[in-house]
This record gives sequence, C-alpha cells and structure tokens, in this order.
Amino acid sequence: MKNFEKKIIVNEKDLDGLDHVNNLVYVKWAIDIAKNHWENIATEKMIKSYHWVLLEHNIKYILPSYLNDKILLKTYIDETTRIKSKRVVEFYNIRCNKIIAISNTSWCLINSKSKKIQRINDQILNIFKTLNVFVNLTLLPQFFL
Repeated sequence: MKNFEKKIIVNEKDLDGLDHVNNLVYVKWAIDIAKNHWENIATEKMIKSYHWVLLEHNIKYILPSYLNDKILLKTYIDETTRIKSKRVVEFYNIRCNKIIAISNTSWCLINSKSKKIQRINDQILNIFKTLNVFVNLTLLPQFFL
C-alpha cells in the first residue's frame, strides 16, 4: 500500500480539559486526511460525482499529544470491495518518531446527485489497484447485486 501523508502542528483549539489533543480531533484529522487522499488520487469528475461516507471508525490511542507537538499522519487504503473501503490512519509524534494513535475506518461511496450508495466502479478500483490496495470482489452481499 502506498501512503499519503500530512503534517499537523497541535494548536490550542485541538486541546481538551487535560491539555492534550481531544479524541474528537483525531477523528476529524482521520476524516480530513481521507478526503485529502481521495482528492489527490481521483479525477475531477470523480470528485464531483461521488462522496465517501464514514460507516464506522475505531481509534486506538497509544500516547497523548500536547500543544505545539508536530504530528505526522500517514494513511492508506487497506482493502476494498464493491461496496466498502477500509482505510488506516497512523498518527506519529515527529519529535520522538513514535506512533501515538491508529485509526481503522470503513467507508462507502455515495452518488453526489442521488445521495444513494454507489457500487465502487472499475475506474475507482483501478486507481486503488495502482496503490497496491487489496481489492476483494468475492464478498458482495446479495442485496447489492
């Protein structure tokens, strides 16, 4: 899998009452980098035609982050079927080069006009394949056929 990366500096609005990064901020960062990654690999037509919607997320917090910490976010698409795409985001403290959190998310594709779930088409799957994403076409529930 090919990583997409982004650097962030923790600012005051990212902090909670304990003066470390609020858990919701990690969720926002995971969503933001997923969107940035999509916009980086997709065509303009794809970006206008489709949106990704977060179905589920799980974040494992390992170490806290504080004001002015420099954070490196690395994301990649782990696996894709015709209806769902799994993404990983790893959060690193740049100063000590330690992983501070890991996010695992599942996304579905939505048609921008109809607002309905859209099967992930061959054009998108082919882009994902160039990123060395595992494309699993065997697990397609019957209601999506």
